[in-house]
Amino acid sequence: MKPLFILLIWLIPALNTPVPLKTQNDRLWSEEELRMANTAKNAKYLNAQEKDLVMYMNLARIDGEKFFNTYFQEFLEEHNKQMVQYSNYRQLRIDKTDRYYKSLKKDLKSIKDLPVLYPDESLSWVAQQHAQDMNKYDYASHKSKDGRSVKDRISSMYPKRALGENLAFGFSTGLGNVCMLLLDKGVPDLGHRKLILNTSLKLNYVGVSIEPHKGYKYCSVTDFVGLPPQ
Repeated sequence: MKPLFILLIWLIPALNTPVPLKTQNDRLWSEEELRMANTAKNAKYLNAQEKDLVMYMNLARIDGEKFFNTYFQEFLEEHNKQMVQYSNYRQLRIDKTDRYYKSLKKDLKSIKDLPVLYPDESLSWVAQQHAQDMNKYDYASHKSKDGRSVKDRISSMYPKRALGENLAFGFSTGLGNVCMLLLDKGVPDLGHRKLILNTSLKLNYVGVSIEPHKGYKYCSVTDFVGLPPQ
């Protein structure tokens, strides 16, 4: 399969929405579903929130409708509470009448039992290097400061593979990053959402990194690649 180069980016103000990892929503998911989704559990090279980022992407793939009705609603409620303090609250809040919210609800309703994503140490190093580079030089772009593209960076580890990358800014938590990328507010082609829920490219391994960012407080990089089953 010819490698796919996807450029996706969504920028938000320097905001942080912490959501407790263990909540009442956990009880609505079976132990088997949570176990299946937690593919990064033993990835020592990832921190707790990076492991959560992988897990929540997987939960959305395992049962999109249930994810929307549980963890996404939990995040929405907490996010909107925190946004009240800002003068541009109407722009920052997640509005249930908004077309992006409605389209996410529709899209996730059809998602069921997609293959889970697995973490990859080499790809996570690639993601981390780009996140740290964006922090060091205070920029937000798929192109590295030295001019390398997403394809250049990922192909240095895994040449001639289908690939893609999601960037998000302003959230320190795995759940926050996943929810905002799935919502994809302001992105007409819903590229972030499509990449997380993709099946046609057989993207099965991810590298993730959540790092500080000078301009946006936090940035996350999620790199995707399609590899032969291990």
